[in-house]
Amino acid sequence: MTRTDFTCAAVDLGASSGRVVAGEVAAGKLELTELHRFPNSPSHTEAGLRWDISRIHREVLTGLDAAASYAPASVGIDSWAVDHGLLDETGNLLADPYHHRDTRTEGMVERVRELVPDEDLYRTTGLQRLPINTLYQLLASKESGQLESARTMLLLPDLLNYWLTGSIGAEITNASTTQLFDVLGDDWAHDLVRSLGLPTRLLPRPHAPGLRAGTLLAEVGTRTGLPAGLPVTSVASHDTASAVVAVPAETERFAYISCGTWSLVGLELDSPVLTEQSRAANFTNERGVEGTTRYLRNTMGLWLLQECLRCWRERGMRRELGELLDGAARLPAFRSVLDTDDPAFIASQDMPTAIATACANAGEPVPETPEQTVRCVLESLALAHRTTVRDAARLADHEVEVVHMVGGGSRNDLLCQLTADACGLPVVAGPAEATALGNVLVQARAHGAAGNRAAARELVAETQPLRRFEPTGEARGWSTVEARVHGNRQRDHSVDSTSG
Repeated sequence: MTRTDFTCAAVDLGASSGRVVAGEVAAGKLELTELHRFPNSPSHTEAGLRWDISRIHREVLTGLDAAASYAPASVGIDSWAVDHGLLDETGNLLADPYHHRDTRTEGMVERVRELVPDEDLYRTTGLQRLPINTLYQLLASKESGQLESARTMLLLPDLLNYWLTGSIGAEITNASTTQLFDVLGDDWAHDLVRSLGLPTRLLPRPHAPGLRAGTLLAEVGTRTGLPAGLPVTSVASHDTASAVVAVPAETERFAYISCGTWSLVGLELDSPVLTEQSRAANFTNERGVEGTTRYLRNTMGLWLLQECLRCWRERGMRRELGELLDGAARLPAFRSVLDTDDPAFIASQDMPTAIATACANAGEPVPETPEQTVRCVLESLALAHRTTVRDAARLADHEVEVVHMVGGGSRNDLLCQLTADACGLPVVAGPAEATALGNVLVQARAHGAAGNRAAARELVAETQPLRRFEPTGEARGWSTVEARVHGNRQRDHSVDSTSG
């Protein structure tokens, strides 16, 4: 029997913004109240592209201070993956964490290949080769001598939990993204770590989501007004793992797209897929809640559009996104479509010019207006969604009847409709706040106020606004453009064509 009327504080950190919300769960009720939101962006320093983690920590404390009036029974933190802090032997942070787009990992994939064959790496970790992965970041730190004084590595949610509680650990859904974790077990791949010359002392003991990470330190209570000893729950701390918890699926035959800066496109499975075909297609097996596998591939997401908007604003263009989307929706289909896995799109830059250059190089018409650029971006993303959903279903031998799009991208009607058309499947859009909802639901379950995955999803479907987009029957056009784009660029899902 579950308890009702549960309230918690959920810290939800994204690579462009963070927030703290109060979550309330009861019979037929699942509500979020945003308490504090703050921008989040890396700093370009002489030491590289870094996160100002002290500022993030201060913002988290500010949000928890706002949460005190709700008398939360628990606190939980989720964030993006792979980035981490290094502690010295006294438990102090050595330096601000690197941002995963920092260029110091260039050449590290090839260095790993010299030590561990790709096939062995995949059988051990189940992860796609991405130069942003923690493995490559740590190897770059080792070669620069930065690991000599390090004694512990903490992924960002674990680092913030440590500062809240004084307890050290590694939550599994996030640990499984590092390419240092045993895909078939519940521990780090220690033999692999040693074979790469990395110190195993860095790796804290892993634990499953839903367990207690610790309790609030007295000084945190003084700063926030929350009681010392308040439980800090280890949620599914990878933001995509939390988002998948809140996918309002009514059947197991679904694909999900967690669409934000990146599009994480995949399936929820009972076990990993470790075939050679899966490795060649560069699919990842990451851990989900209740021992599930998130079988997915990272594809470029709304980063392309976000960077275009940023560049246009800097040039003085004041038009709103809604106006651009309306104009893009009226344009002819398939004028300019690109492979979003082109590595030219990874780094922050003049994205409209990068898109124009990529179109010219691929023999596609160069967009001449912002609306044409937006149409190009969204059709290209929808094509990537189509290809990835179909590849996942084929490689996992898993039937897909519906695509659930969650996250900020689910608010973009044009992208949702294009994705439905491209996939030839209904798209259920929402909730946009899936990550925070998943964070809250894991906390609620840990404290006896919510049921299992199925019950959680039923509650999401019952309480959250959802929209359904039916395909309009343009499958033939998408097949033609898919052949055109893949003919323009030989699609090699290797490090040279991954989205990062």
